[in-house]
Amino acid sequence: MTFESLGLRPQLLTRLAEQEITAPSPIQAKAIPEALQGRDVMGLAQTGTGKTLAFGLPIANALLAAQERCEPKQAQALILAPTRELARQIYDNLTALLKGAHLRTGLVVGGASINGQTQRLARGTHILVATPGRLIDLVQNKALKLDATRYFVLDEADQMLDLGFIHALRRIAKLLPEKRQTLLFSATMPKLMSEIAGSFLQDPVRIEVSPPGKTADRVEQSVIFAEPAARPHALTEMLDKHRDELALVFTRTKHGADKLTKKLEQVGFSVGAIHGNKSQGQRNRALDSFRSGELRILVATDVAARGIDIPDVRHVYNYDLPNVADNYVHRIGRTARAGKSGRAVSFCGRDEMGDLRGIEKLIGQKIRVEGGQPPADGYVPVKPKSGGQRRGGAANSGARFGGGGKPGGGKPGGQKFGGGGKPGGNGGNGGNRRKAPRRAA
Repeated sequence: MTFESLGLRPQLLTRLAEQEITAPSPIQAKAIPEALQGRDVMGLAQTGTGKTLAFGLPIANALLAAQERCEPKQAQALILAPTRELARQIYDNLTALLKGAHLRTGLVVGGASINGQTQRLARGTHILVATPGRLIDLVQNKALKLDATRYFVLDEADQMLDLGFIHALRRIAKLLPEKRQTLLFSATMPKLMSEIAGSFLQDPVRIEVSPPGKTADRVEQSVIFAEPAARPHALTEMLDKHRDELALVFTRTKHGADKLTKKLEQVGFSVGAIHGNKSQGQRNRALDSFRSGELRILVATDVAARGIDIPDVRHVYNYDLPNVADNYVHRIGRTARAGKSGRAVSFCGRDEMGDLRGIEKLIGQKIRVEGGQPPADGYVPVKPKSGGQRRGGAANSGARFGGGGKPGGGKPGGQKFGGGGKPGGNGGNGGNRRKAPRRAA
C-alpha cells in the first residue's frame, strides 16, 4: 500500500515525500482509510509505529478539503496528549505536514504563559494540540470553546489514565459536541479504557496491529542484577563504551535523576535531565540538545517515557525498574525507531524482583541476563520498618506522617501529623503536609 492509494490530497503527499516518508506503517494503513470515511477509530499499536500520522493525515485531509475559516476562540480539531513533550512533538510533526497550507495549528501546555496562549486562541485555530490540565484552564477562563469541535483525538490514552487525568477527560467529554469524529490511540489497554471509549467513541472500528504490551522487535533487551550502590559504576562503564551514541537513562524519581546527572557530569559525560520539577524551557532545551547530539546522554523520569521520537537513540538504560509494567514497554520504545535497532538494559535489585516478574509477564518473555545473579531466594517483599511507615509509630516511621522519637532524643513534632515521643523524649520528625496531586502537563 502507498499513501497515494489512500486517496490523500496532493499537498499532503508532497509534504510526505519531502520528509522521505514513503510508505504507510501498519497502523497508518489500517486506520487512515477508516478515518477518511468518517468512522470513529480505536487504534492499538506499540510505541514508535507512527500513530501521529495515523490521525494527523485524515484530519488534515478533511480540513484542507473543507477550506473553512476559524471562528474566534474555536478549535475545529482538538488533539489531547498526556505530556508536554508529546504534545510538542505532535505539534511539530503537524506543522511540518501542513507547511504552506492555510491551516492554523496551535499548542497549549502547562509551563508556558497562559496569557500568550489566550491571545493566540482569540483568532481561532484549525488544529489545537493540548494537555488536559491547561485545556481546562483555558476553557474556564473563557479563552476557548469546544462546542464546534468536529474532530477529536485522544493520543496515548492509557498514559492519561496512569497520570490521573480520568476526571479531566470526563469534563472534556461534556464540552464536546455529540456530532464529531473521534480517534483514540493507545499502546496498552488498561481496564478503565472501556469507560473512556464509551464516553468518547460512537460505534468505533477497533484496529490492533500488535498485542498490548508487545515490545519493539528490534530492541535487544537484557537485565543486570545489581543493587543501587553498584549501579553508578556499572552504568558508567557501559556508557563509556558507546560515547558516540545517544543514550536515554530512566530513573524512578526526580531526585534520583538529578543525583545521577551530577555523578555522570563529574566523570566527564555530556548529560542533561528532564523531569517534572524542570521548567518547560529547561525541558525543551535539554531535549533539543539531546536531539542535536550536543548532549549524548539524557536522564529522565517517566515524563519522557513517551513523546520522545529521536531515531538516533541507540541505548535505553533502566537505572531503576518502573513499578508500572506498561512503562517498561514505553521506555524501551524510545529506541529502535524508524526501522533502526536498539538496546535496552535494565538494572534490577532484590527489592525490584517483583517488578521484573510483572514486566516479563506483560511482555510474554524472559529478559536475557547480562550480568549479576538474581537473589537465591527469589523475590522477598519489602516489609515496613519497625513501627510502620505511616501515621505515628516508632522513630523509623515514614517522613510523610512523622512519628514518635527515640527515648531521650528526637526532634520536635512535625507540621501536621507529628506525634509525641516516648516518656523522656521529644516528638519525632513530623511529615510535611500532604500536597494535592499535581497535574502532569
